[in-house]
Amino acid sequence: MTYTPAVPYFYGTGRRKTSVARVRVMAGTGSITVNGKPAKEYFGLDTLMLIVNQPFATTGTEGKFDIICTVKGGGLSGQAGAVRHGAARALLQADDAFRPLLKKAGLLTRDPRMKERKKYGLKAARRASQFSKR
Repeated sequence: MTYTPAVPYFYGTGRRKTSVARVRVMAGTGSITVNGKPAKEYFGLDTLMLIVNQPFATTGTEGKFDIICTVKGGGLSGQAGAVRHGAARALLQADDAFRPLLKKAGLLTRDPRMKERKKYGLKAARRASQFSKR
């Protein structure tokens, strides 16, 4: 027997840096819940809230969908970017007509920038020890 949820939802996985967000988007009033807390309380900053709401602002669906998401890893900025990526992917499942808008805004592309690894012989990724003549 397969499980069917009481409320149908659209699912999207978003990633940025080391953050991974599992995002569920369902028809609703525009409430956003991140790790069991309201997004405003979880992220705190208005700039991060703008990042999270970007897919809905782009498609003109602000206040029409509720988001419930779980985020792990990274910092707040990376997590906000991961939620944005996941929400954009979930919106794509909701209506395929959103694809050109989301694609043009660059919301479907995973940000590939990662922390560069430390190399041997150096103090950090590129930081060498201070040069001394003597």
